Amino acid sequence: MGDDALNRIADALDRISPPATDTTDFAASDAFVWQVDPDRLEPVAQVNRVELALLLGIERARDILLKNTGQFARGLPANNALLWGARGMGKSSLVKAVHASVMADVSGLKLVEVQREDLPSVGRLLNVLRAADARFLLFCDDLSFGQNDSHYKSLKAVLDGGIAGRPDNVVFYATSNRRHLMPRDMIENERSTAIAPSEAVEEKVSLSDRFGLWLGFHPCDQDTYLAIIRGYCDHYGVEIAAGLLRQEAIEWQQTRGARSGRVAWQYFVDLAGRRGVALS
Repeated sequence: MGDDALNRIADALDRISPPATDTTDFAASDAFVWQVDPDRLEPVAQVNRVELALLLGIERARDILLKNTGQFARGLPANNALLWGARGMGKSSLVKAVHASVMADVSGLKLVEVQREDLPSVGRLLNVLRAADARFLLFCDDLSFGQNDSHYKSLKAVLDGGIAGRPDNVVFYATSNRRHLMPRDMIENERSTAIAPSEAVEEKVSLSDRFGLWLGFHPCDQDTYLAIIRGYCDHYGVEIAAGLLRQEAIEWQQTRGARSGRVAWQYFVDLAGRRGVALS
């Protein structure tokens, strides 16, 4: 093969190779989303979040996560955190709200979201973050693993870091509906059919043990559900009589067969729209 052909091949490989990602301007934003093909950190102009004071019914988890994040932002020891439990109870909202609250007091804390399907690339992401002059809250929303899913192996690079170790300037927060990040029936099935049952699922189940903080979220009761809605009304200036709010909110919840912070917000959005109140 001639030199011209080799040069053309080299040029083509250069064009399809991901560009270097260590030139990210971290001053461009306080939040980024990790993208692959090619690898890059895309700045987020405005994070979709609610204020910390509006997240009711999860005070214990709020206080623990706020303290842990504040320690990390100040360069002190901090744990990776797994926020698990009921849907719609503010797990991801809490992570984003805590980031904003801590950032108001301590500069240099960046939020980086990584999608579950991009976990195989997390080693490359950690190399980028390791070299940066900032501290990073790495966030993966709705994390779980199914049958024959090997993505959990990549997660160990974040939680343990392998030989290189997890960068001192990175902490990992994840949300999941499952405490052990995999369905209970899958755990039981593998235990019952494996030659060495205890070893068959140990590697996957032990993932949750690698999180220093386990913060549980549970369905809210009716009083908390109504208090969440009243908090939104007060914050956004939506006026409604207490009796009418209670009647409408309970009916709204009954039609959905669920009661959660998410359902409370959905009712409030409908209410604000009917009352002609903009939320932006």
